[in-house]
Amino acid sequence: MNKLWKFFFLYLIPIFIFIALLFPDVKPYFEEIGIRWLYIFSLAFLLSYFSTPAARSLASDMGIVDNPDERKIHKVPTPRLGGLAVYVAFTLAVIYNFHFSMELKGVAIGATLVMLAGLADDIMGLPAKIKLLVQLTAVSIMMYYGVILSFMPHTVWGDIFEVLLTYIWIIGITNALNFLDGMDGLAAGITAIASFYISIVAIQTGQDYVMFLSIALLGSSLGFMPYNFRYRKPASIFLGDAGSTFMGFMLSSLTVMTGWATNDSVKAYSMPALILSVLIFDMSYITIARVITGKVKTLKEWIDFVGKDHLHHRISHLGLSNKQTVLFIYLLSASMGLSAIVLKNGRTIDALLLIGQAFLIYFIIVILMLRGKNTGIRD
Repeated sequence: MNKLWKFFFLYLIPIFIFIALLFPDVKPYFEEIGIRWLYIFSLAFLLSYFSTPAARSLASDMGIVDNPDERKIHKVPTPRLGGLAVYVAFTLAVIYNFHFSMELKGVAIGATLVMLAGLADDIMGLPAKIKLLVQLTAVSIMMYYGVILSFMPHTVWGDIFEVLLTYIWIIGITNALNFLDGMDGLAAGITAIASFYISIVAIQTGQDYVMFLSIALLGSSLGFMPYNFRYRKPASIFLGDAGSTFMGFMLSSLTVMTGWATNDSVKAYSMPALILSVLIFDMSYITIARVITGKVKTLKEWIDFVGKDHLHHRISHLGLSNKQTVLFIYLLSASMGLSAIVLKNGRTIDALLLIGQAFLIYFIIVILMLRGKNTGIRD
């Protein structure tokens, strides 16, 4: 009987809902009653939910698995094509629901290039400098289509600074999420939380287009979670580099596309910084720590360096289990996102205060992590 109920709730009902969503009159009905976002979320979620097992089987058949070693936490070989399923789900949901604007074309092309580079790395391995080159190309294409940070005066030096900062922001967030993808459910969960807050801000500012895109990313991330963050069981599939870099690229691109505030650049750029602060903190912390300790001395060494000194490693060494560590980081990310929501109707001084508060919170976490390091953590 338990197996029957499991089949009913986990397979039969989702299949019925998915088929119902594809009927011609269903999508217009959701639009008519003003909940188009729910249609997009449901479609993206179910596409991801059903395509993930297919990606898992494909990865297993082709031998595309992540084998355990002393640097990794998992104990058994695990398929790692989950990112392909998330990409397919997000892409199909977007194609079925949107007419591509110039900006979305740029983001779509760039995200696809980043995903393909990650997929190649998952399948056969790819040098870090090649992946970085692909990411630089993807950002260049995105900017060509008009997706670029814009807050400086329109002068030669102002435009150059905006271009450089766009490269740093997109590539930084893309790789930060990739680096943080070290525990079951962590990268997908952070993506879901950030997507949720971006969609809320988009609703507050009347940016329906960005809201629908972030909802599609939220749905495709959550549809993957039942296979990657399982109760009392290890993940049955990983995102792989294809998934974590694709999600990171999309998150960073969405924050560039979003109009966060008008005539207040401090507040405008404080909001995405708060929403993605976990990624910013982890990337900043490991970079500073590795440079100070002499572990990396050149850009090439920084790109190639792999260690167990990330936020999730440090937090787990304080005595939390892997799942508790992931939930802790979820709560941290969610609390920072709440600050961004509050800031939407705030002032410049409020932005500075909330950024200061975030700095103090992360400073406390650094103290805890250093305490953990002194008790015997191994990099």
